[in-house]
This record gives sequence, structure tokens and C-alpha cells, in this order.
Amino acid sequence: MRVRGVPVALVALLLPPFVSPAGAVPVEDQAATACVRQLPPGTQTIQVPFQGATYPVRVHVPNGAAARQTLPMVLNLHYSNGNADQQAAYSGLEPVGDQAGFITVQPNGNLPAATPNPNQIWFWNVPGVPTTAGSYPPPDARDDIAYLTKVIEHLTTVACVDTSRVYITGHSGGARMASAYACARPDKIAALGASAGLRAGRPSPLDPMFAELQSCAPRQPVPVITFHGDADTVNPYQGRATDLRWGYSTPLAVQTWAHLNDCKTGPTITQVSAHVTRLTYTRCDGHAEVVLYKVAGGTHSWPGSPTDSSATKEIHAFTLMWQFFQPHHRH
Repeated sequence: MRVRGVPVALVALLLPPFVSPAGAVPVEDQAATACVRQLPPGTQTIQVPFQGATYPVRVHVPNGAAARQTLPMVLNLHYSNGNADQQAAYSGLEPVGDQAGFITVQPNGNLPAATPNPNQIWFWNVPGVPTTAGSYPPPDARDDIAYLTKVIEHLTTVACVDTSRVYITGHSGGARMASAYACARPDKIAALGASAGLRAGRPSPLDPMFAELQSCAPRQPVPVITFHGDADTVNPYQGRATDLRWGYSTPLAVQTWAHLNDCKTGPTITQVSAHVTRLTYTRCDGHAEVVLYKVAGGTHSWPGSPTDSSATKEIHAFTLMWQFFQPHHRH
């Protein structure tokens, strides 16, 4: 499939329109037998309670969504030294949600990037690895695997979420956090998307160029789509042996997920555009295929980002990601 670069305003050309059916009835699931969305359409910040504290979460409900209609949800995790508002702008995911009909949820990490932290920028507590500042989180740091689970459960209650269609994505440190979540809680998500940060377990302390297999042992297959530039100097495509935060290569992460999903075919290599190649692993357990978009000369960026001039515009991660997510349901 050949995908040309287009501005965010033209997302409608790439996605089918979202129309809320008249009198839509919620899908009955284990979370809600008669859901009524407590959040209006548009962007808002809600407070999510967790272990005696509350944390702000940016939520975007698509325009036109009926209050009793269950909708898919995408968790969109910010990069290190970032926050929810920055990730919303950087990824351009909310307009896709308006067009396609999914709720976009952008929480914040809780490890401050500076002290004091007037700009409210954060790191995620990715299990077992240091932050980009080079230090390990303190023992009493918020457990972000448990926190993201709480975010999903809270939004399910207040936002009328289709629990079979919860997806997680992120960029850079957010992608590393999303990967760790997919390893730990595949029962909560239907698919994983990652930009410039796919992992399949933490780097091995014995040799960071290999993944520590026991740190990623999901109990069920997880469909995976990822995007990475081969000129990325922050999270190098070929890995960095001296970096316990990053370590092994992107190809090894992709191959490991293909192995975890018991994919029997691949990689099938397709030239998508002048600088973009797609590698696909198929015939996987649970139809959990694994897809890598490799950007030749690509930087540490989210493809198609509306705010990053260095990002390739030959593809748009947010449209390709949703097209990948859409058929996947958690069973």
C-alpha cells in the first residue's frame, strides 16, 4: 500500500467517516451493562484516582459520539521529557479519533524531569531500566503498569469504552512504556503501536544487546505495529550496547515479538515509498501479526507528525496505526 504525506486536516481522505448511529445501544461487556458516557465530546482533563492520589489525564471524546455508544480507546503515551499535551500535538492522534470514532487518552508519567518542575514534563517508570537522565526510579516511584491499568479501568467506567478494543501507543520513552505494558498486561489491550521505541523486555544486564526474555512473557499474543528511522541517534535502530535504557536493536525487538506471537511467515518486505520499507510477520497466533515500517534516513520522530519538520511525510503513523488497530479485538 502506497501512502502519500498529507496534512492532519486531510485525515478524512484516509479514513472512513465516523457517524454515530441513531439510538446506538452500548455493547454489553464485563465492565458495563448500561453505560452512559459521563464525558462530553471534545478535549478535557479528568482526574484519575490511584493509590491515594489523583492524576490528571487528557481525554478526547470524538465529536458526534452518542452518550450510550461504546467506543474504542487509544492510550497515547508521551515521550521522555514530555507531557500529555505535547504528545497530543506531536502525534496528531485526536483528529484521527474524531474522524474514526475512538477516544484518545493521554496520561502523564510521574517521574519529574527536573526539580522543581514548572513545565510539568515527565519520565515514565519503565520497569527495570533507567530514565533518559541515566538514573533508576526510586523504590517508591509510582508503578506505571498498575497506574495505566487504573486509567483503562477508570475510563471504561466514565467514558463508555468498548473493553475489547483498547489499544496502546507512544513515542520514544512512551513507546518503551507501552511495550512494557503489552508485555505485562496483554489481557487489557487489543494491540500495541510504537514509534521510535519498540521493546520486547528490558535489555539484559549481562549483555544489553539482547533482551532479557523473562521480562517480557505475555500470556497471550499481542499484535504489534512499529515505526523507526535507521538514522535515529536517540534510540538507535541497530541498538547501543552501552545503554541499559535502550540496548538491543529494533530488528531484534520486532523478531522477538514475532517469536512471542508464534508467527510462521515473514518477514515479507514491501517498498512502501521512496524511503519507507514495510516488514511484516504473518500467520501468527491469534492473528497477532507484527509490522515494522523502517524509514531510511529517518530521525527520532513520529512519521507524519504535524509539529516535527524532521519527520518523514511519506507515511503518517497515526493513520497507518489506526488501520492496523481497527480489526483487532481482545478476546
